[in-house]
Amino acid sequence: MTSERASRLAWTGLAAFGAVAAGTLALVVFQGAPSSQALIVAAAGFPVVGALIAARHPGNAVGWLLLAIGLGFGVDSLLTAYAAGGANPGRTAAAWTVEWWWHVWLVTAVLVLPLVFPDGRLLSARWRAALWVALAAVLFSAAADAFRPGAIDVDGFGRAPNPLAAHGALASVRSAAVFAGETAYALGYVLAAVALVLRFRRSRGRERQQLKWFAYVGVLAMAALGLALVGSLPQDDPGWADVVAPIGWFSALALVLVGLPIATGIAILRHRLYDVDLVINRTLVYGALTATLAATYLGSVLLLQVVLAPVTADSGLAIAASTLAVAALFRPARARIQAAVDRRFYRHRYDAARTLEAFSSRLRDELDLDEVARELRTVVGETVHPSGVSLWLRGRT
Repeated sequence: MTSERASRLAWTGLAAFGAVAAGTLALVVFQGAPSSQALIVAAAGFPVVGALIAARHPGNAVGWLLLAIGLGFGVDSLLTAYAAGGANPGRTAAAWTVEWWWHVWLVTAVLVLPLVFPDGRLLSARWRAALWVALAAVLFSAAADAFRPGAIDVDGFGRAPNPLAAHGALASVRSAAVFAGETAYALGYVLAAVALVLRFRRSRGRERQQLKWFAYVGVLAMAALGLALVGSLPQDDPGWADVVAPIGWFSALALVLVGLPIATGIAILRHRLYDVDLVINRTLVYGALTATLAATYLGSVLLLQVVLAPVTADSGLAIAASTLAVAALFRPARARIQAAVDRRFYRHRYDAARTLEAFSSRLRDELDLDEVARELRTVVGETVHPSGVSLWLRGRT
C-alpha cells in the first residue's frame, strides 16, 4: 500500500468514526437513548491516534488496530443507542448484535494490541499461535452470547427475548462455546502479558521507553479496576463502598478509553519521548504522599476527638488541628518519600545525586586545579556515563 493511499484510508476511517459518533449523540439527544452512550466521545482518542499513526507509519499495525478498536466501540455505541432510543425498525436485531459485538473490539484491544506493540510486529513467527487464541476468544465468546437463552441484556432496550436463543441439543453446544471462550480469554491474557514482559526484557533505548508508557497506563488501569472491585464487595459501611466503586470504575474506564490511546500516541509519534521515568517517579511519590497524608489526617482526627471529648463535644477543633498538622507534614513527608522512591526504584539517580553532593563538598576545600579537573572528569563519568570525557580550561589572558 502506498503512503498516499494509506493516508487516505486512515483519514477515511477517522471520518467514519465521526459519522458514527454524530449518529449516536443524535439518538441520545433526540430519541432519549441512554446517556451512557455519550461515552463514545471519550473513545475518540483511539481513532484519532490510530489515524495519525497509520498515516505517518502505514507499515505499523498498531495504528490500524487503534482505528479498528475505535470504530468497533463506536458501532457498539451506535447500535445500543438505536436499540434503546425508541420504536426504531430493526431495533431487536441491533440489540442482538450488541450482545456479541463487544467481544470484537475488546479482544482487539486487550489481547491483540499488546502482542504487536510498539513496532506492529509479533515477537516471532511462533507467536502467531497467540493470534489464533485471540480469534478463538472472539468466535466462541461471541457465539455463546449470540445464542444465550433469556432476555437480551442491552442498556435501555427492555426485556425482549433473544430470537436466536439456543435450546435443547444446541444448549449443550453453547455451553461448550462458553467454556472454550472463557479459556481462550484467560490464555490470551496470559500470552499478552508474557509478550509484553519478553519484549521489555529484550528492548533497549527508545523501544523500552515506548513500552514504559504502555505499561504505565496499564498498571494504573489495573489499580483503578482493583479499587472498583474492592468497593463492589460487601462492606460494613455501604456509603464508603458507594463512593469508592464508582471512582474505581470511572478511573479504569477513563484510563482505558483516554489514557491508553494517548500513551500509545506519545510512544510512537514522538521522536524524542517525554521522560516517562519522571512521570512514573512523580506518580509513585505523590500517590504515596496522598495515602500518607490521608491516613495521618484520619488518624489524628479520631485521636484528637477521643482526647478532646472531655473538654468539648464539637469535632471542629480536632479537624482544624489535624488540618494544620497535615499541612506542616507535607514538605518533610514529600522529601522523605522522594528519597525512598529514588533509593528503591531509581538507584542510579540517587547514587548520582550523592556523588555530586560529595564532589561539591570537596570542591570547596580543593585548591589544586589539576586535581579539580581530574575529579570533575571522574564525577561526570560516574553520573552521566558518556563514551568519552574531555575538559578544556581557558588560560589567563
